[in-house]
Amino acid sequence: MPMDILRVFSAIMAVKWIGGHSSPILCLNASSEGLVASGAEGGDLMAWGEDGTPLGHTRFEGANDVTCVLFSPSCPTKLYASHGETISILDVRSLKGSLDHFHVNEEEINCLSLNETENLLASADDSGAIKILDLENKKVSRSLRRHSNICSSVAFRPQRPQSLVSCGLDMQVMLWNLQKARPLWITNLQEDETEEMESPQSPGQLLNPALAHSVSVASCGNIFSCGAEDGKIRIFRVMGVKCEQELGFKGHTLGVSQVCFLPESYLLLTGGNDGKVMMWDVSSEVEKKQKSPTKHTHRKSTKRATYTNQGGNTNTSVTHEEQGKILPKLSIEHGEKVNWLLSTKIKGCQSILVADQTSCISVYPLNEFSIQ
Repeated sequence: MPMDILRVFSAIMAVKWIGGHSSPILCLNASSEGLVASGAEGGDLMAWGEDGTPLGHTRFEGANDVTCVLFSPSCPTKLYASHGETISILDVRSLKGSLDHFHVNEEEINCLSLNETENLLASADDSGAIKILDLENKKVSRSLRRHSNICSSVAFRPQRPQSLVSCGLDMQVMLWNLQKARPLWITNLQEDETEEMESPQSPGQLLNPALAHSVSVASCGNIFSCGAEDGKIRIFRVMGVKCEQELGFKGHTLGVSQVCFLPESYLLLTGGNDGKVMMWDVSSEVEKKQKSPTKHTHRKSTKRATYTNQGGNTNTSVTHEEQGKILPKLSIEHGEKVNWLLSTKIKGCQSILVADQTSCISVYPLNEFSIQ
């Protein structure tokens, strides 16, 4: 293969946004107008300008960790935040008081997802339940209970406002349609561990259970990814009322804490407990299997582990596919366990924002990595 497709960047410093939090940041989200919100341990919520200037701060009563923040796409000043068992709705221009709040979950909420029509909000919690909140009528319209352990992540599918996917520490991934109280499809990742994966696993890696931490759905609505504690990244395709695994590969040496598809693409960001942030281009695999359907084995899917390491420099490499093996298009040695990943435009440049075990936000402008 041509040698010029492998380019290594050394000692690239991320831009650090500081001065907002004093405890580890757990979650991030960005509005369509360039504002960024971050939630941290101890009930802290911050709003930031796209230049990294802190614009507002509040601390929720009870000091429960802010586990998820979510901007409304149609009303970019409206912000949803989960803290403990509560969901608060705030105006980002004045964070001191909530516009509304809901206490519909029985245990700590881990993830929020808003459907495209913005009339339904899903909240996944430690009991394994997913509550579907009807925002127009301000009441729970569905309570989805099938996960037997913590439900770590939930995501509505784009273009399908009644359909969502979820994953949990029961190692299961589920496809739901809100017309039914039961999942349409379930797969258990651990049961498939004996089946062949793309890359061989080290003896130590086999000991890590496939606790599923994060799901992300691509803009097409039919392709979604799951990251798990076994270090593997799995790509699924929705086929009507069931799903098939398109791809499964070892992405990180420790658990995959975050997966995030970039908008309108099959570029996938992943973050791990190994302190790495990677970008994968799965478009060729997805499109190839779309043109030549084959029989795929069903695979299924994992809260956070701790990883700390000091250091501000990052070693970054850009790679492509090699002899059919999935290689990262971009690999960043971030150096801290990743709590949250976000891709958004900062000052007109597509950037990766990373929240980790520190109290600052790291910003990596993608144009510095010559991503083609």
